[in-house]
Amino acid sequence: MEQQRTGTPSRQPRPQAPLSQQAPLSKGALIEGASVQRVAARPGGPGQPDTPQRTGKRPARQGPPMVAALRRLPNPRLTGLGAGLFACTLMLVIGSVDQLLFDGSAVVYGVLFLPVSALTGFWVRSADLVTAPISVPIAFAVGLVPITGGSAGTGGPGGIGVEVMAVVTALAVQAGWLYGGTLVAGLIATVRKIRLMAARRRARRPSGPPRRV
Repeated sequence: MEQQRTGTPSRQPRPQAPLSQQAPLSKGALIEGASVQRVAARPGGPGQPDTPQRTGKRPARQGPPMVAALRRLPNPRLTGLGAGLFACTLMLVIGSVDQLLFDGSAVVYGVLFLPVSALTGFWVRSADLVTAPISVPIAFAVGLVPITGGSAGTGGPGGIGVEVMAVVTALAVQAGWLYGGTLVAGLIATVRKIRLMAARRRARRPSGPPRRV
């Protein structure tokens, strides 16, 4: 008897379908492939040398020396009444010194009045900023008392009436310095008020975008 040879038939490769008939790639596969390419293209990825990363904080920028000197000055916060008393006392001292050393010079008194006005605008507290341009003209008039008293003489006839008229006349003559100092104090108070309002507006803003439910 002849033995029947049984063998397994050899598998033949199936013909591949043309590209036009192949199933299109899904959108998720495309996104996944693109993300893999982006990860591989990053510095330090496979096949690319690692780039050194900067560590540490940047050094703080130093401003001009004049600004640094101004920041080191004392920065008290006076109430409206305290700022008025400060300005009146300082102008009274300046008027007395001006009368003793410079014979009541209007230029010296007016020039020294400007920094006093600026300090009053800087040192008044935020709640009483409106009092700065009000206190400064009063202080200017108070400082004129020793100057006009030394010029007119306190022992002459008329007494207080003569003093008042001398102060009013000095205010009219030195109106330019009076308006200049008042303008300086008003501008400083206005700028401080605007910055305070901007800081409050930034503090009220939410830290991040609102969450959508």
